[in-house]
Amino acid sequence: MTIPRTTPNVEGPLAQVHNVVAVASVKGGVGKSTLSVNLAMSLASQGARVGLLDADIYGPSIPLMMGVRQQPETAAEGVMHPIDKDGIALMSIGFIAGEDAPVVWRGPLLARALQQFLHQVEWGELDYLLIDLPPGTGDVPLTLSQTVALSGALMVTTPQDVALEDVERGIAMFSKVEVDILGVVENMSYYICGECSERHEIFAHGGGADAAARLGLPFLGAVPLSPAIRKGGDEGKASSLREGEMGAIFDEIGHRLVGELRRLEEEG
Repeated sequence: MTIPRTTPNVEGPLAQVHNVVAVASVKGGVGKSTLSVNLAMSLASQGARVGLLDADIYGPSIPLMMGVRQQPETAAEGVMHPIDKDGIALMSIGFIAGEDAPVVWRGPLLARALQQFLHQVEWGELDYLLIDLPPGTGDVPLTLSQTVALSGALMVTTPQDVALEDVERGIAMFSKVEVDILGVVENMSYYICGECSERHEIFAHGGGADAAARLGLPFLGAVPLSPAIRKGGDEGKASSLREGEMGAIFDEIGHRLVGELRRLEEEG
């Protein structure tokens, strides 16, 4: 598999990261962390070197979803080493603050913490670094956009109108800081009944694809509302989804994301 390279050669720990992708939404609860974890798993299963940074300082989800509770090792010069789980390099404030410990920080401290995770972590050589952003358009997304050469942002939404309106706000924010939108993913798109096998569109359906078409953006895929996805995340066993229909859905989204990165590379 040919890996695109869309980030410039820079100095420091990110110098060997070929693609940096922000996973974002303005509205909370749409499944950014679920997508980030499973997309990282998908890319890693294809042989790519993948890192996953949990940039949600107030509500880190990656430690639980990846089943990791240990603290990262720190070198004498203060550089942290990411934790390896299932072939993915992980970093999260949850590894440092401890389980259930609240992070009560104001904006400047949030920005400083993100800077440390980006520049004081020995990420090594990665094909993809996925950054799971907190919801909104505040300090963390803005700091990230202004200090890192992002390959682009992946917008996550659910089908209902209130979430789709927030997609446009998020796109407007990234447009102002000149970050490309790589595509839109619709989460909780539909539900397949385990008893009758009928498809139910609980939160409506197709809104993500319609919004992407209206805004001239790629639609990368739809993820169903699935008990297996919920269980895998809650039990720290996201890798259990690799086999079967759910794994195939995330694989397809991963292929389309790589296709968009390759397009950006070719456009220069």
